[in-house]
Amino acid sequence: MKLIIQIPCLNEEQTLKETWDDLPRHIDGIDEIEYLIINDGSTDNTVQKAKELGFNYVVNFKHNKGLAKGFMAGLDACLHLGADIIVNTDADNQYCGADIETIVRPIIEGKADIVIGERPIDKTEHFSWTKKKFQHLGSWVVRVASNTKIPDAPSGFRAYSREAALRLNVVNDYTYTLETIIQAGREKMTMTSVPIRTNKETRPSRLFTSMWKYMKRSASVISRSFIMYRPMKFFSTVGILSSLIGFGIGVYYLIISGFGRHGGHVQMLILVSILILMGVISFLIGLLGDAIAANRKLLEDIQYRVRILEAKENQEKNEEFKL
Repeated sequence: MKLIIQIPCLNEEQTLKETWDDLPRHIDGIDEIEYLIINDGSTDNTVQKAKELGFNYVVNFKHNKGLAKGFMAGLDACLHLGADIIVNTDADNQYCGADIETIVRPIIEGKADIVIGERPIDKTEHFSWTKKKFQHLGSWVVRVASNTKIPDAPSGFRAYSREAALRLNVVNDYTYTLETIIQAGREKMTMTSVPIRTNKETRPSRLFTSMWKYMKRSASVISRSFIMYRPMKFFSTVGILSSLIGFGIGVYYLIISGFGRHGGHVQMLILVSILILMGVISFLIGLLGDAIAANRKLLEDIQYRVRILEAKENQEKNEEFKL
């Protein structure tokens, strides 16, 4: 069984050695461990440093493309290189490298296809009180949207089986962490989480410049993913709420009209009509979205089969990724 540990990098020359030293060299049940970096347009000597340290492969972007695209490019490269398990971790050594054995164990034992490391958020000293609360809130929203029980959705420390990696897609340009959970929930992939440890902060996060900006972009990713993967549920909920409000206002209008006080309330009738019409239109959009989602599912199945064929064909032609 082959494990490839992938690490997205953007100007990580200073922290990469610390991360490398913390990575495992042997795990029971794993025959071979290899190491890959995704160079996301670094302007320092990150790639040269990785070569000196002993990384096996690099996926190289000439310009910065963002965490989501880097993650998917790394996943595709690992599949082409014959990985049976893929672990994603950060280059700033945020996560304890020894815990890689912990997150791959459920996959080795055949108990899960995706394992997400659960950070001790409330005990992490460099997390502010606000960040801790928003982390919990965001994870709760993702659990509702994905119908899963993952307690730490934003965690980037995770392991994927080959089967899970072949089926994953990320369409947003911001982050893979939230969308992949919602997609996995829809696909009913076997997903679990395990407690992990974190190290001291070595540098500020580069994913966001402020908590509010992060929350705004994350909310956009969650909403878009939920609409994309569960359109009927989303639009029917909106339609039912709109229709119920309209119906309630209509009943109120009939009540006051029964007491002879209907004059001057024409605007109420207009509002009732608009709300009920919005409810009907939302339901119709949900039906259309559901049909589109079904076609998307067919395309994903085709992509899954193409990825299998490509991985088999390119497994022996991996020179392009070697450092």
